[in-house]
Amino acid sequence: MNGDLSVSADIAVSGMKAQAQRLRIISENMANAESVSATKGGDPYRRQVVTFKQYIDQETGADMVKVDKVIHDESPFVLKYDPSHPAADEQGYVKMPNVNPLIEMMDLKEAQRSYEANLSVMQTSRDLNSRILDVLK
Repeated sequence: MNGDLSVSADIAVSGMKAQAQRLRIISENMANAESVSATKGGDPYRRQVVTFKQYIDQETGADMVKVDKVIHDESPFVLKYDPSHPAADEQGYVKMPNVNPLIEMMDLKEAQRSYEANLSVMQTSRDLNSRILDVLK
């Protein structure tokens, strides 16, 4: 039984690591929500999205999760009319990043809750392991 609780903690830790990386990517997106190109008519910052991958841990046989890829969101850039901006094209439009702060905040909340749920599983597993050891003494 002790091993099963350790495996559940390992699964939770893999989820926490994946969500921590997702939180970092979301933070990068938020930080660059207004980052435009330094060159005239150039592309601004492109939103990044994390994809996850399930794998089997060879040592424990447990299903784990990890970040598979960090890909660019290929949705179109938002055009903002500002002919005086140095990055404006010939028609006076500046390409703005395809980052929607509202979507990023919702993704942030989801990642945070998932991280906290995995943390709770890990803490519960640790507490149960401790109680089992106390009973066996």
